[in-house]
Amino acid sequence: MKAGIKQHDQVIQVMSINGGYATLGFLYHNVDVSGWGTKTPFRSINRIVQDHRFFFKIKPGLWALKEMKDEVLKKFSLQDSKEQKNEEFNHTYFQGLLVEIGNIKGYQTYTPGQDKNKLFLDKPLGNISTLDSIYQFSYDNFVKRAKNVDVIWFNERNMPYSFFEVEHSTDIYNSLVKFSDLKDFYSSFCIVADEAREREFQSKISSNSFKEIRNRINFMSYDILSTVHSNAHKLLKVHQDYSFL
Repeated sequence: MKAGIKQHDQVIQVMSINGGYATLGFLYHNVDVSGWGTKTPFRSINRIVQDHRFFFKIKPGLWALKEMKDEVLKKFSLQDSKEQKNEEFNHTYFQGLLVEIGNIKGYQTYTPGQDKNKLFLDKPLGNISTLDSIYQFSYDNFVKRAKNVDVIWFNERNMPYSFFEVEHSTDIYNSLVKFSDLKDFYSSFCIVADEAREREFQSKISSNSFKEIRNRINFMSYDILSTVHSNAHKLLKVHQDYSFL
């Protein structure tokens, strides 16, 4: 760290260059902590962005500069708190986190064709997912059912490893039915939603209709997803810095 530049100033600088906002994962990856003299630099970054004098939280894992608040909210069409805009932003934001995690883990990542031009922050989802189209991994009826799942991770054999559905306000039951239709594949299934919807998830998953697949469908809150995302970037950064290990 250059003399005279404080840690929070470095975080502010990186966030400013990025347009006034950043995910924790992005900060972990791009803030130069080599001169910080601490064994826990990622924890320090996490603490710094929670300083309300300089930063504000947009969504779980996503922070922005207070001095650029109006500009950032306008960029994402969130300044008027319109429900439709908020819902679209939420959906593509959490889709994007899932895609980035899958990429870091080495999976091939897929998002539906109708979502590819929707923005994950400043990039179309189609630009960060690795697959342009879904693999023809089975009979047409199964592929047709899978192609509208919000995010799919494919393994090295081009088979679906994990299916994810982001449920901000839509009916969780419909996603559970979709997962049940794909139960014959050796895959995991996950509903991603606000923590407040976990009780609804538990109620619907307890139906006898999902008895066969109940133990393979998980619920993950937005907060947990953001933590997994930042931790994935943290591990990637460590592996890059210590590639000899």
